[in-house]
Amino acid sequence: MARSFILWLHGLGDSGPANEPIKTLFTSPQFRNTKWSFPSAPSAPVTCNYGSIMPSWFDIQEIPVTADSPKDESSLLKAVQNVHATIDKEIAAGINPNNIFICGFSQGGALTLASVLLYPKTLGGGAVFSGWVPFNSSITEQITPEAKRTPILWSHGLADRTVLFEAGQAGPPFLDKIGVGCEFKAYPGLGHSINNEELRYLESWIKARLQSSS
Repeated sequence: MARSFILWLHGLGDSGPANEPIKTLFTSPQFRNTKWSFPSAPSAPVTCNYGSIMPSWFDIQEIPVTADSPKDESSLLKAVQNVHATIDKEIAAGINPNNIFICGFSQGGALTLASVLLYPKTLGGGAVFSGWVPFNSSITEQITPEAKRTPILWSHGLADRTVLFEAGQAGPPFLDKIGVGCEFKAYPGLGHSINNEELRYLESWIKARLQSSS
């Protein structure tokens, strides 16, 4: 069984260890050789929370996040570099890039999208939960043809009042325009959170994309 790597990026104010129970839902034998990583964001002042210091991957200007919210690209790109360093390390350790999956919730979902699109190689996939497009369209010039082949799964709750559904819904047309494949799933009644239905689907989505040879 080939080795695989799943990186999970938490939401604003959360921590990596608090999200570790997610991996217990991935019970298929295909995940026996999966290495999981749940890093914690560094603490930083966050504009939308009046400058309060909390775990944050990059700065967020306003909450709720809408399709037109202002974007802080400089802090985002620093966070992307750290994610890329993690991916590089796993590839150097012998993991096939096609068996590397980046997943994230909310702010972590936005970072997932940016990290996958700006990585120079094709990865197994990127899964965005309750996220948004955290950069302006000018950044798309930096996306390589290889990165455009990385599949994206985008899941969003229709009742989300923190990252509005419209912010998530703006993702697939944006990706379509630059030639990136995206599967979008809307969850009626789901607020700003993740449910087991989403995670069960994520398991099958990753399983379908795992390469059998390392």
